[in-house]
Amino acid sequence: MSGYVFPQLAGVYDAALPWVEALLRVVIALCLIPHGLRSGFGFFPGTGGPVRNIRMFGDALDEGGYRPGRLWAPVIVITELVGGPMLALGLFTRPVSIPIFILLLLSIYEHGKFGWFWNKQGAEYPLIWAAASLYFLVRGGGPISLDALMGWQF
Repeated sequence: MSGYVFPQLAGVYDAALPWVEALLRVVIALCLIPHGLRSGFGFFPGTGGPVRNIRMFGDALDEGGYRPGRLWAPVIVITELVGGPMLALGLFTRPVSIPIFILLLLSIYEHGKFGWFWNKQGAEYPLIWAAASLYFLVRGGGPISLDALMGWQF
């Protein structure tokens, strides 16, 4: 037994797998960038909390109990704006996945205060995102990544 629903397509499945992994890695990674731009620099006004710059983001983190907010705000923004593109490229995939996964775990906790459903700011969306980032923390960048191109095992 091959384990495939359609064993005749085994070659297609095997050929598509590295590309699908790369697509998933790029999509979850690039979704981080707008969050970093919004939290750190006020891009995309009207799409979230009243944060227009990194100082306001730090104040919001302090109010939410994540002290010192002025430390955590740049850490979060750097994770999203530097870690996101690195993960998208598959560059130092496993090391860069660590802070991304931790950030998403905290997001699950924070969004869990609003319930489950994503359209109510619940935990559903960050949970899916965290699971995908965990996959790359464990798996690495896969064969279509800069890590693979360089021969690194990250």
